[in-house]
Amino acid sequence: MPQRGKSMHRQSFRTLGFGLFAMASAVVPLAGCSTMDFASADAGPSNFGASPTKIASDADLPDVGGIPADKALVDARAHFRNNDFGYSAALYKRVVQLTPGNPEGYVGLGASYDRLGRFDLSDRIYAALYSLTGGTAQYYNNLGYSYLLRGNLTTALSNFRRAKALDPQNVVVANNIAMLSGAASKPA
Repeated sequence: MPQRGKSMHRQSFRTLGFGLFAMASAVVPLAGCSTMDFASADAGPSNFGASPTKIASDADLPDVGGIPADKALVDARAHFRNNDFGYSAALYKRVVQLTPGNPEGYVGLGASYDRLGRFDLSDRIYAALYSLTGGTAQYYNNLGYSYLLRGNLTTALSNFRRAKALDPQNVVVANNIAMLSGAASKPA
């Protein structure tokens, strides 16, 4: 009997994970959320391929020096869509360095660090983003998604609800709330 409970528990997490990744694939930076196309959940040996493997530090990111901000932003979006989170982090970091007033650079960098499992770094980026833009719906939605990836569903839902209060018509936020509410109502 205990095995059955564990199996159902694993199944509900798989269902939650599938829902998260299906929902997240529709998200685009600065269009209501900072993250996009989280289709791959497979871990692999590389930080720079289609896996959200952890990085030890920013020193592990590829060198993108010399790339202008506008090209770095275009390339960062493409790498993020392709689940190349190490490259997207490096390129978004370049955008932040060259154009520190550009919120999209912070949004993408925070989301890239989240996907790399570097929540210590994403926390710093979200703090800088808050200083830059304040508590916008996008900010709270992205912060909620960060906490969702950490497994802190209560804090994630709280942030999603703050985002909804600021932008009640935001479909991405509504989907995040529905997904978490649905996961919470399923038997463990």
